[in-house]
Amino acid sequence: MDPTRKTTIKAALILSGFVLVEGAWVVINWVANPRGFLNYLGLASGRLGTPLGWVLALVVAGFFVWHGLRLPSVRANLIRPSFLKLLAVLIGISAGILEEAVFRRMLMDYLQDHALGMLLQILVSALAFGAAHGVWGLFGRSWRAALGATVVTGALGGALAIVYIASQRSVASCIVAHFLIDAFMEPGLILAAMRGEMGTKRVPGSVNR
Repeated sequence: MDPTRKTTIKAALILSGFVLVEGAWVVINWVANPRGFLNYLGLASGRLGTPLGWVLALVVAGFFVWHGLRLPSVRANLIRPSFLKLLAVLIGISAGILEEAVFRRMLMDYLQDHALGMLLQILVSALAFGAAHGVWGLFGRSWRAALGATVVTGALGGALAIVYIASQRSVASCIVAHFLIDAFMEPGLILAAMRGEMGTKRVPGSVNR
């Protein structure tokens, strides 16, 4: 089989797996209590956060998409229509909701309830988010890439934690920022991981930034 086609199929299977698992959590919670679920996520009227939170969310999304453009696979698939891009949009929805509910709403509110200050909430949210996403680098069988993915996604987790606090603990703006990042950067990000693009200091053909 052509190596490019093999990589594409593998990426589709991995992305489909994430969509099914994360999407199932979203669907189960939606079916169980639609109104309560929307309220919990801050997606109900009157619970959408603050203008500052929304501005910061868009800035965070724009910065991390821009940063991802250093990877050729991300640039090539940024807006290219494909089945993989459709999966990326679905991941943006499912992961945006599940991961923001877990790493921002659940985790940070739990820490707040146990008298931990905002700085510690942000730090713990960032570390947990980065650790959970280090697996992306392992798709390229590179510990260096895994470490890089952990650091970058940890920084993203910290930024989204700040957005959450600036939004007066409404997770809606975090979900939208997460969706935009996934929708634009996938499937390029996972293709970059499998092609070893994350494991090099300078990627051939990358934009110097």
